[in-house]
Amino acid sequence: MAAFPIRGLVECLALAAVYLLAARVALSLAAEKSHICPVWLPSGVALGGLLLLGVSRWPAVAMGAGAVAYAMDVTPGVGLSVVLGSTLEAVLPALLFRRMEGARELHRVRDVVWLGAGAGLGALVGAALGTLGLVLGGVVPVAQWGPSVWLWWMADLLGMLLVTPVLLLRRPRRMERAWEALLLTALTTAVCVGVFAFPRPGSGAAHAMTFLLFPLMAWAALGFGLRGAALSSLSIALAAITGTARELGPFFTVDLPYRGLVVLQLFIGITSLTGLLLAAARAERRQAVELLELLATTVRAVHEGVLICEVREPGELNTVFANEALCALVGRRREELVGSAPGVLLASADGPERQRLLEALREERSLRAEVALTRPDGTRVWSEMQLSPVRANGQAVTHFVATHRDVTATKELQARLVAAERVAAVGTLAAGVGHEINNPLAYLALNLEAARRVLAADGGPSPQGARDALSSVRGAQEGAERIRLIVRDLQVFSREGAPERGLVDLNALVPPAVRVVLHALRSRARLVEDFGPVPRVLGSEARLGQVLLNLLVNALQAIPEGDPNRHEVRVRTGTDASGHARVEVEDTGGGIPPDVLSRIFDPFFTTKNSDEGTGLGLAICQQIVRTHGGELRVHSVPGQGATFTLLLPPAPVQSAGLPPLHAVASIAEEPEPVGSGRRGRVLIVDDEPRLAQSMRLLLEPTHEVVVATRGEDALAKVAAGESFDVVLCDLQMPGMDGITVYRRLQQEAPALVSRVVFISGGASSPDARAFVETVAQRVLEKPVRPDVLLDTVDAVLEDHSPEQVARGAVGGTRRG
Repeated sequence: MAAFPIRGLVECLALAAVYLLAARVALSLAAEKSHICPVWLPSGVALGGLLLLGVSRWPAVAMGAGAVAYAMDVTPGVGLSVVLGSTLEAVLPALLFRRMEGARELHRVRDVVWLGAGAGLGALVGAALGTLGLVLGGVVPVAQWGPSVWLWWMADLLGMLLVTPVLLLRRPRRMERAWEALLLTALTTAVCVGVFAFPRPGSGAAHAMTFLLFPLMAWAALGFGLRGAALSSLSIALAAITGTARELGPFFTVDLPYRGLVVLQLFIGITSLTGLLLAAARAERRQAVELLELLATTVRAVHEGVLICEVREPGELNTVFANEALCALVGRRREELVGSAPGVLLASADGPERQRLLEALREERSLRAEVALTRPDGTRVWSEMQLSPVRANGQAVTHFVATHRDVTATKELQARLVAAERVAAVGTLAAGVGHEINNPLAYLALNLEAARRVLAADGGPSPQGARDALSSVRGAQEGAERIRLIVRDLQVFSREGAPERGLVDLNALVPPAVRVVLHALRSRARLVEDFGPVPRVLGSEARLGQVLLNLLVNALQAIPEGDPNRHEVRVRTGTDASGHARVEVEDTGGGIPPDVLSRIFDPFFTTKNSDEGTGLGLAICQQIVRTHGGELRVHSVPGQGATFTLLLPPAPVQSAGLPPLHAVASIAEEPEPVGSGRRGRVLIVDDEPRLAQSMRLLLEPTHEVVVATRGEDALAKVAAGESFDVVLCDLQMPGMDGITVYRRLQQEAPALVSRVVFISGGASSPDARAFVETVAQRVLEKPVRPDVLLDTVDAVLEDHSPEQVARGAVGGTRRG
């Protein structure tokens, strides 16, 4: 009695009593003139009881099954097989569920899967033993053993899927969304009554209405979790069984009642299993959201991954230690990492990260960089790595220690912050930029008006008037060129998309940044530019330009307005002793206090007013510089100003064969545009009529020009058989844009594709940017200088001259 206390005896008797009660209910729902039950409710009671009370309460299941067999007046042999099968079908899934560490709350999909798999296995064992006893006892013919096993198995399985989740429900703390629950109950009841409570056996309309129960089931599962799914499934199943047992509803068939019973069981099984899976998926999603919120608040407390490597040969490392955080980061066990080369974790076999790492190892120096690590399944994680050498007794380096911090989740946020800070920096100088544009715009308008008056004079312009008009037109051209340069400078700092990397000349990148801040700086300080020889660097012009612009904005904001003769901002370029490119931005402002200096690069830390800064500028500058393998330093003496020093490693190749990206050097006075002499037929496609007209007037003296203001009109002219030597097509137009025109020409007129030249005012969408980066055709940036436009047209005509075509036919190359 000590091994099986009074409490256990009471629990067994209670479970046996509930089992017997469930059996009476199930038999009452059996089809008339038959003991066949579509759903055997006691099987769910047995499994639920063992999961709640423990597998040691299995005698209760045996007692309940024996009482049911005795009540049905079967032979002892049949009763024994039923008792044995009923007991095993509850014990086996309970053991399997606990073995797989299933949670009784069924808040994971895997819990539902293991519950269903265990129930299916247990029901199969119980059905096989039970029907075998019926066959041996002569109750069921041998020929009917297979169908009997199916019906028994489905009935027991459905009983477990319907009743067990209800028994596992915990008492709710409070009623949530009572009005929604009442509405769902009312709708489910109405649909069940409409489907199963009217004498329409086998009706097609009733079958169709059955599908209305699935969205209601999904509503219950997704809205109320396991409670909603379990109660809704049980209610629908009981309604369907009751109607079918009374020869009503869509599942009762007069001619083939067993087929209708099978369909009913499938309907109940699919409905209940779908509801449980949806509820588990909902619970997993809720847990994932809660976990993300928890991680967001505790991310600073997460330990960093640590990797310790032994130096065997110069540049050759062997891993000797990896902590749990690193193992979790890269998805590998410690045994897999220890003894291996750490380079296998890097995602890129020959990328810049690996090259910088190898250089740091050879030079035995520290390195801080963002690297991409690979996991066994091929996925990548981004890590901020700090590599530090360890010297034995101050002698040779014997080990390297690398700490890794997972920054994958912040990469996208960083990209957005970079874009936002870039816009904020340009927006801070919006008034000055507007002033710089208004000045040349004013004399452009005045010169054009002067030229118009001279040319409109009665009797035509005099020789002196013609010369004055020509001078006014040249002045207008100069104003337009200044505006073009200002817009060009702004494009350098506002370029979107993935940063394009190439050779960057820092001496050529400083002037546009200076021009953007110059107007705002005039009221505060003098600007001094001191350029020295600087090696070209490999990087993104837009991102490095953003760094220079932020440093200049920071310098001008450190100087008060009102005394420009007293203060200065000095921009100095040169090469430091290690060969790195150096840019210094020095101001004579109030300097930075020591307590602020230590936090100057912390995100969201700022001493400025909210209308002057967000505290992200310097933090983002430092991040950009680090991704370029460089360093951003600051030196300040309170009361004497501050100096920010940008150091970048030189590019491995300094040849002119790799020109700088989007060079922004000043434009010398342009020669008069003159055509090459060969006349061609040019199609201009641009939705701006005035721009198209301007290009037509420029080209018409030397070429035959046709204008279309819609992409559809241009394709119609090509389809009508008109031939063109050059197609000048705007990239972005309303309706059919240039990309669509190009792709249609590839299908309808492939010979014309290589003659297309795109004109772009700036690719604003991701698709347009991707197209511009990959297309082989020429792309001219608006505003297009006249000489550039004429030279481009002549180049296309030259590429497709008869001599070039003939050379191409014998192995020459064609520029697309």
